[in-house]
Amino acid sequence: MSRFGTPGRLAFAATLVTVLVTAPLGGPAARAHLPGPTPAAAPAAERPATLDPGRLRATLEATRATGMYGLYSTVRAGGERWQGASGVADVRTRRPVEPGLTHRVGDVTAMFTAVAVLRQAERGRLRLDDPVAAHLPDLFPDDRGQRVTVRMLLDHTSGVADHRHATFPSLTERSPASLDAGRRRRADVDRLIDRGVSAPPTGVPGERWSYSTTNTLVAGRVLEKVTGERAEDVITRDVIRRAGLRHTAFPRQPRLRSPHARAYEGLYGGLTPPRDYSDYDMSYAWTAGALASTMDDLTRFQRALFQGRLLDARSLAEMRRTVPATDGTTAFRYGLGLAAFDLSCGTFWGHDGAVFGAGTRVLSGPDGERQLAVGWNLTGYQRLDGAGRPVVHPIDNALRAHVEQALCGGPDTLPAGPGSQPMPLVHLDPAR
Repeated sequence: MSRFGTPGRLAFAATLVTVLVTAPLGGPAARAHLPGPTPAAAPAAERPATLDPGRLRATLEATRATGMYGLYSTVRAGGERWQGASGVADVRTRRPVEPGLTHRVGDVTAMFTAVAVLRQAERGRLRLDDPVAAHLPDLFPDDRGQRVTVRMLLDHTSGVADHRHATFPSLTERSPASLDAGRRRRADVDRLIDRGVSAPPTGVPGERWSYSTTNTLVAGRVLEKVTGERAEDVITRDVIRRAGLRHTAFPRQPRLRSPHARAYEGLYGGLTPPRDYSDYDMSYAWTAGALASTMDDLTRFQRALFQGRLLDARSLAEMRRTVPATDGTTAFRYGLGLAAFDLSCGTFWGHDGAVFGAGTRVLSGPDGERQLAVGWNLTGYQRLDGAGRPVVHPIDNALRAHVEQALCGGPDTLPAGPGSQPMPLVHLDPAR
């Protein structure tokens, strides 16, 4: 997942590919001891009252012109809605992208899972500060089951390692071999969880933030234990249908059945030309990143969430209680399945997501009046520097300019600077 840095610019975390190439298992983590969750501030913001379709279209076109294959965006402000698309969905046929295409949203799924867990807390079936062992007594081989809480799963302070380092081992060599091997392989979720639980912990439970998709898989198992239902069914009933979403689901087959863009992964120069990964069995991502949706549905979801139609006020406040987090270079704040992102006009809430070849960003103002969802179909397009970090690409600055235009009303372009961080793709995604 990525985060927005100082007001007026966006800064983004490295992808898991980069982490696997350059960092020890567990990846970057917040090192300071966590004093306890604190509500993230939402500073007053001067935002335009209406949308500017011409400028929104211009920033979308500018992103395509810098090298992005295709992207599509939906923006809502009050009663207004704007949708746009630019580029191609298929580089071979030159089929154009459209605003309503289905898209794999990666770690944005974590927001849906967190909402489903919080709804069970509202019903009294669990408490956020329950030890995981209260629901899954045999999960941990040691006493961590008594020390890791449900809250720690959702805010990623559990210290449980990310299973993806073992699931995609070839990425440490920037090789797609293990990724290609999993195209049609049905994952055993319990085995994935065991890989994360059995790996060396990234820290003492509750001590520091360290993103791990294993946490969100375990949260899915907790959902199943307290409801007696499949997690996908709980999320579909309690979140997707409750929000009125008609184009959001957990795909059951590797190929998306509704119209979609091809998904191209470049592996930071490791795949030339970028390879198509649009057909992929996403069972390994499950409650951490398997959802497919549309940009319109994602803005509807955000509006329903932040206007109080999915959770009561107390639960939404818990969701927005944050812990300090960092990608290793820039500090940000992470709550229960969502992050606080600072733009030039104030704080917005949401998540990033990425599966190989598909990137997503969703954001909402704290009052639920303004939303953005944008998806793109080329990832890993940057090159790595000597330290293994992605070098800022013109796509990154163009895409963050679109985000600023959508939510803050400008500017249309943002200059690159030595402090800039590349925007995609986020190391919170289960595929990366």
